[in-house]
Amino acid sequence: QVQLVESGGGLVQAGGSLRLSCAASGRTFSTYAVGWFRQAPGKEREFVGVVRWNGGSAYYADSVKGRFTISRDNVKNTVYLQMNSLKPEDTAVYYCAAAGRYSTSGGRNEYAYWGQGTQVTVSS
Repeated sequence: QVQLVESGGGLVQAGGSLRLSCAASGRTFSTYAVGWFRQAPGKEREFVGVVRWNGGSAYYADSVKGRFTISRDNVKNTVYLQMNSLKPEDTAVYYCAAAGRYSTSGGRNEYAYWGQGTQVTVSS
């Protein structure tokens, strides 16, 4: 069993940066791929990116590529989402999720465990 808790959300101006954290409990967390998703009001939850269990590689949605970076520290059982050059369209609730295997498909059904989400608001 893995429990995930996101933090670090808030209000930021366009062009600014935020770093989200996803803290996990569970002895096997380091074996899971971790993805980030986001959901804006009235929209479907969309894939943002995913990092391999060892942090060796990551994959990003085109909408955030070059601006967002996912990293992880398995000693601290934490995954980070560094968000730079934020845009108003990045406003959403951001969720982290854990999957038993690394996949670039972005499918939500591949993720067994989800956090409760943290709100990110980017003002213009």
